[in-house]
Amino acid sequence: MTDQSAFKAAYGFERDAVRLGNWRAAPWNVWAFRNVSEFIPTARIAATPGLAEDPVVDAGALLRETFSLDDRRISVADALRETFADAMVVMKSGRIVADFHAPNFTLQSRHILFSVSKSVTSVIAGILHDDGLLDFDEMVPRYVPELKNCAYGDARVRDILDMQVSLDFEEVYHDPHGPYARYRRAGLLDPSEPSEKVETVVEFIAGLKKGKADHGGPYNYASPNSDVLGLIIQGASGRRFPDLVSERLFQPLGVRQDAYVTVDRAGTPRTGGGINMTPRDLARIGEMMRNGGVANGKRIVSREWVHETVTGGSREAWATSTSASWLPNGRYHNKWYQTGSGAFFALGIHGQWLYVDPAAELVIAKLSSQPNAIIDDAKDANMALFDALAKIV
Repeated sequence: MTDQSAFKAAYGFERDAVRLGNWRAAPWNVWAFRNVSEFIPTARIAATPGLAEDPVVDAGALLRETFSLDDRRISVADALRETFADAMVVMKSGRIVADFHAPNFTLQSRHILFSVSKSVTSVIAGILHDDGLLDFDEMVPRYVPELKNCAYGDARVRDILDMQVSLDFEEVYHDPHGPYARYRRAGLLDPSEPSEKVETVVEFIAGLKKGKADHGGPYNYASPNSDVLGLIIQGASGRRFPDLVSERLFQPLGVRQDAYVTVDRAGTPRTGGGINMTPRDLARIGEMMRNGGVANGKRIVSREWVHETVTGGSREAWATSTSASWLPNGRYHNKWYQTGSGAFFALGIHGQWLYVDPAAELVIAKLSSQPNAIIDDAKDANMALFDALAKIV
């Protein structure tokens, strides 16, 4: 069997069918989300040298368990299939108790995190804050002077962290012509128009205008905020973001596989959605957060920052936003979501999750290839699944 025929047998299409213009759409996204570095420029985030991965932990018994979803009983296996899961890792009390892998997914497969990247990036911001290098109450231009004449010129770092920036920008995923499409093209995530001058991420962000309100108001989700956080991190530390993540987070954490982050033509990392890593290594970040910033007996980020992240933030900012109807008791702080019942999580489009339930000593990393960026029923199904796993495991 040739390489091309083997590829088609595995995925149902040929490799050259995957292009920059269709990589987020089904069925091509199943392969593309695991192989982003083949068609978008990336920078390596080095793992901990010399650590081997433990064998797969069979999830067979867990997959056969059932739980209530809406008005029916459903197995865990069927819930994973219905939510387009590519992989799921379940940790209980610090130990991996189940690995689920869809066909052609292995322990070495790295998957794009989309906006779960924002939460990973915020950990680095917390580390720099602990170091005294980053003041959350400072204005953005202190760290990124290039942004002094745009919407971020009078925004605090704290506004960036909590998505409370007043921004004339609408995050519409399926509009091929609006500002979000320009934003994607700047990050080299979509093909550019033939006559278009491709902006860098910094050039695009520097052209954004402030909204009508003041900063610090309702939660207002906008992905460019998190790319600004990456720029702030580089400005505050004087380091490249991938090197900082490797040195200060991945290596003390014991990450087993190199990760990578997408970059634009100037080498700027897409910290708002471009990190790619294995689900087990992602789960290790969740376990570190569950343990108050400690992993392998090493303090990675302060207990105070973790506690503030998973319990603090403005309830009013969330309650007055358009997201409150989905998570009525929730909050959003330091780029992590809180459920209101003690659990907290990171969330990305197309079904990417890192879910932590401290009371159940549970961490779940779940990576998916949903055909649409947002599927409300899938979000609800995932939350029901995680709640059920907290009781089952």
